[in-house]
Amino acid sequence: MPTEFISLTFPNENNELAPKTGLPADPNYLTRYARTLDDYGFKYTLLPYDAGGFDPWTQGAYIAAVTKNLKIIIALRPNTVYPTVAAKALATLDQLSNGRAVVHFIAGGSDVEQAREGDFLTKEQRYGRLEEYIKILRRAWASPEPFDWEGTYYQFKGYSNRVRPANGKNTIPISVGGSSAEAYRVGGSLADIFGLWGEPLKDTKEQIDKIYAEAEKAGRTDRPRIWVTFRPILAETEELAWAKAHRTLDALNGNQAAFHKSFPNFTPNNSAPQNVGSQRLIEIAKRGDVQDRALWYPTVTATNARGATTALVGSPQTLADAILDYVDLGAELISIRGYDNYNDVVDYGRYILPLVYKGIAEREEAAKAKAEGASTEAAPAAEAEVAPAAAAAAAPAADALVETAAPTEAAAETKTEDASAPVEAATEAPKEAAVETAVEAPKEGAVEAPIEALAAPIEAKEAPVVVPVEASVVAPAPVEAKTAEVTVQETNGDSKVPTESV
Repeated sequence: MPTEFISLTFPNENNELAPKTGLPADPNYLTRYARTLDDYGFKYTLLPYDAGGFDPWTQGAYIAAVTKNLKIIIALRPNTVYPTVAAKALATLDQLSNGRAVVHFIAGGSDVEQAREGDFLTKEQRYGRLEEYIKILRRAWASPEPFDWEGTYYQFKGYSNRVRPANGKNTIPISVGGSSAEAYRVGGSLADIFGLWGEPLKDTKEQIDKIYAEAEKAGRTDRPRIWVTFRPILAETEELAWAKAHRTLDALNGNQAAFHKSFPNFTPNNSAPQNVGSQRLIEIAKRGDVQDRALWYPTVTATNARGATTALVGSPQTLADAILDYVDLGAELISIRGYDNYNDVVDYGRYILPLVYKGIAEREEAAKAKAEGASTEAAPAAEAEVAPAAAAAAAPAADALVETAAPTEAAAETKTEDASAPVEAATEAPKEAAVETAVEAPKEGAVEAPIEALAAPIEAKEAPVVVPVEASVVAPAPVEAKTAEVTVQETNGDSKVPTESV
C-alpha cells in the first residue's frame, strides 16, 4: 500500500497557541480547512472525540459533502453508540461519501473521562467490549442476513443491516490505537489500521513488532497498516525552525490556564495521565529533549502528554527525512498537525508532502535499479555455466559435418571460367553503439517560496487561500543559547484522552 497523509480537521480557528472559550462551529472555516487538506493531497482527516466537544459524525458528514477525495475517519468510543446503530450509520456515511468512511476506535484511556458519559467499566473490560464491538460490525457489514448476538457486553436477536458499505465492499476500514498489551492484542488481531503516537525509531519498531506478532498469533495472513502521528514545527531553515519551536513552547507553557478553561476535559498538568501512551511519552522525554533526527519532546512535558504531542522540528528537508525514517520502518499512514492549524496545514502541503513523495520515489527507483543490477549480474554467470556443456555437445556434430563437406575431384573439375571473377567481400560497417545519455531535467525544489509568518491573519470566509508561515522574519535570527545546548540522544496511547487522535 502507498504512504498516505492524515490530519485532523477543526470546526473553528481555536488552537493551543491562543485558546479561546466558547467558539461555535464555523462552517466557513470548516469548509476552507477540509478543502485545503483535499487540495494538497492529504488522504484522510480524523474527527476527534471528547465527552463535551463537537460531534464527529455530524462534522464528518459535512466534510464529505464539501470535499472530493478526503476520507473521513470518525473517532468512536464504544460506550457512546450501540454497535448495530454504528454499523448502519457508518455504512450510510460510506455510501453518501462514495466509499470514504473509516472508523477509529477509542477504548477509553481515562476513567474520569469515561464516567462523564456513564461508562464505569475497567480498562480490561473496555478492551473486551471493543473486541466484541468490532466483531459485531464485521458481521453486520458482511451480510444483510439476520443474526443473533449473545456476548458479554451486547445481546440482541434478529438484527439485519440492510445498509451495505459502498461500492460492493463487505466492510469499512477499522482503526485501533494504543500502547498497552490489550491494545496490541485487539488491534493486531482485528484492525485494518493501528495508530501510534510519535516515539523514537527504536521504540516505534518495538511496538510495530508487537502488533504484527498479535496479528500472526490470531492467524491473520495480512497485517494492520501502521499510522504514526507527529506535530511538525516547520520553518525555512534549521535556525528559524528551532527559534519557532521555542516560541511555540513558551506559548504552550504560558497558556495552561486558558487552555484548560477552553478544553476542560483534558487531564490537568498536576495529575499523572492514566493511559499508557501518555505515560510512555513522559518516560521517553526523560532521555533528552531531542531524539533521532528531529524528534522534540519538550512539547510533551509542557502539555503533560495530552494526546499526540511529540514534535518534529526543522527545515522542510529535515522534516521530510525524519518522516521517511518512519516510512522505512513500515509506517504507511503519517498524521501531521501543527499548532497554528490552518497555516500549518498549508505549509505541510506545500513543503513537506512533495519532499516525502519525492523521497519515496527515489527509494523505489533505487530498489528497482538494484534488482535489475542483480538480474544483469546473474545472466553472465548462467551463460558461463551453459557454454561448456553446449560446446561439448556440439563437437561431434561439427566433426561429422567436416567429413561430409570435403569436395570430390569431379566437383573440382567443373569450375567455370568466370570463377576467377573477383568476389567482393561483404564487409559490414561497424555499428555505432546506440547509447544515449539520459539527462533528466532538474526537478523543481519543493520549497517554492519562503515560509511566512505564523501570525498572518486569516480571512475566515474566503475560499481556500494559501497562507504561508514565517514571513515576519526578515533575516535568520540567531538561536538562543538554550537551543544550541539541546543534546541529541538516542507513542501511541493505550487509548486517547479527550480530543484524542493517533
